[in-house]
Amino acid sequence: MSGWTFFLTALAGVAVAGWLIRFAGQQATGNKPYFRDMPYAVAFGYALAAALMLGGVWLYLQPAVTEAGTPSASVLYFRWAVHGIAVGAAAAFLFRLLGRSVGTGATRKAFRGMPLTASFGILVILVYAVLAIFAGLIAPHGQEQVFAQANVVPGGNPATGGNPDFPLGTDQIGRDILSRLIYGAQNTVGIAFATTVLAFVLGGSLGFLAATLQGWTDQILSRAVDVLMAIPSLIFSLLLITVASAWVSGAGLTVAMVVIIAVIDSTRVFRLARAVGMNIVVMDYIEAAKLRGEGLPYLIFKEILPNATAPLLAEFGLRFCFVFLTISALSFLGLGIQPPLADWGTMVKDLAAFINYAAFAPQIAAAPLLAAGAIALLTVAVNFVVDWMLHRSSGLKE
Repeated sequence: MSGWTFFLTALAGVAVAGWLIRFAGQQATGNKPYFRDMPYAVAFGYALAAALMLGGVWLYLQPAVTEAGTPSASVLYFRWAVHGIAVGAAAAFLFRLLGRSVGTGATRKAFRGMPLTASFGILVILVYAVLAIFAGLIAPHGQEQVFAQANVVPGGNPATGGNPDFPLGTDQIGRDILSRLIYGAQNTVGIAFATTVLAFVLGGSLGFLAATLQGWTDQILSRAVDVLMAIPSLIFSLLLITVASAWVSGAGLTVAMVVIIAVIDSTRVFRLARAVGMNIVVMDYIEAAKLRGEGLPYLIFKEILPNATAPLLAEFGLRFCFVFLTISALSFLGLGIQPPLADWGTMVKDLAAFINYAAFAPQIAAAPLLAAGAIALLTVAVNFVVDWMLHRSSGLKE
């Protein structure tokens, strides 16, 4: 059976199962409203979820070695993913229990109403922050240190080509992958955080300034932002960084990248800050402050900014994800964080050739997935926290 035939047959089976689920529910409950009014799309979703769960159980129970005696990469990677999700869920649950009993009254209250996804996100962010701050103490080796043993297999088992001194193996030139992953948290995340802060300082200040002064100031700033936003951000960043590389290199190019991405990303922050500021400047307390003779800095930093904190914090998390992914993409293309600094995007590019060994050595092929997984994990964690913050600031209740 070909792949398409199997896919269409499975889809037809799920479609029939969805209809049967709704029909059986109607018969079993005496046609009560829940099943009577259930759209077919919802029933199809239930059937699809059940099919995916059964398929996942089937794949998990498959042997890790094929009949030919070679490792099954798909089974091994799926098992590792399931184990990782289980460990993450358990750690998030324990972290939430700890947060409910330790800390100030405000933090305990926050943890009591926090979903498991948000506690997982906060835990991951804290782990990344610790790795970034104390990378020099945690990493077993230096990020630039080169050893004689290159292409050491992850796992640390000498029988399979590993080395206990390098539990995640080494790259093509003999650098420890574990140490570079840890230093990657310091470089990639730290630089992305600094870039996002700079973008918010620039975009937020100009946005509040345009909302407060309005008139020609608002028109000039808004039209300039519209021009910058009309150009795709990644293409614009590539163009400007390529131009900057003609004058600077190394650390100077990294600084130029930070400034360029911050300026481009500040346009999105400007639009949000201006929109929020426009709703605030018409309030009575702003008029009262103006009548008292308060100056522009007081209006922006004492009146507007405190009332715009919630949407700006949520936007900060989203902007951080976009900046983080942009820097990783630029590093993958060779224009981001420059060597010898360890960077996850550069690691994915350098280790990409190892994927060719997935058919007979899944552990070796997992090397580039480690850096890619670190990028994806932080992105998902930040989005979990942002969703929770947006839900809290909206005033909605479960």
